[in-house]
Amino acid sequence: MNPVTDAADGNESPLLLIVDDDQAYCSALAKAMGRRGFQTIAGHDPESALALAARHEPEYVVLDLNLEGKSGLNLIEPLLECSPGARIVVLTGYASIPTAVGAIKLGALEYLIKPVEAGDIVKALTADHWEIPPIATDERMTVQRVEWEYIQRILRENGGNITATARSLKMHRRTLQRKLAKHAPAA
Repeated sequence: MNPVTDAADGNESPLLLIVDDDQAYCSALAKAMGRRGFQTIAGHDPESALALAARHEPEYVVLDLNLEGKSGLNLIEPLLECSPGARIVVLTGYASIPTAVGAIKLGALEYLIKPVEAGDIVKALTADHWEIPPIATDERMTVQRVEWEYIQRILRENGGNITATARSLKMHRRTLQRKLAKHAPAA
């Protein structure tokens, strides 16, 4: 996928860099975004994404959170160094409040949960400002979900070390392991 000039009016369409290790998803998203007026280029790993960003300076970036087991969050700052005005949207299949907050703090505009429609990505990329929608009473997180999010944050702070995390949480290591073995509770 190479940048192309919009033949209709002779102007270049906005350039969108898609960074996702799932090549089939990346290709489908590139086609969908192309139909919405974007030129698209794709990187399937951190190195190729940074090389493309340095070479083409994209106006927009759609960045997957998990790139072959590496965090896409680590790419936000280098991408913004390559293309300072880029508007970045992070996509993930593994949503959590700490990673969403981390993405926004690092410079991403939005954090969207897969599966996501191309129209929603366009809205996120082109929004003039970011608003936090009010949370309806029935959409508030459960106590179990809040606990799970907190455990995940402390686990990350301890570099994935379960013993250190259990100590920080003043929890028995086996209890923590049981909680971590469960899937994330519904929000």
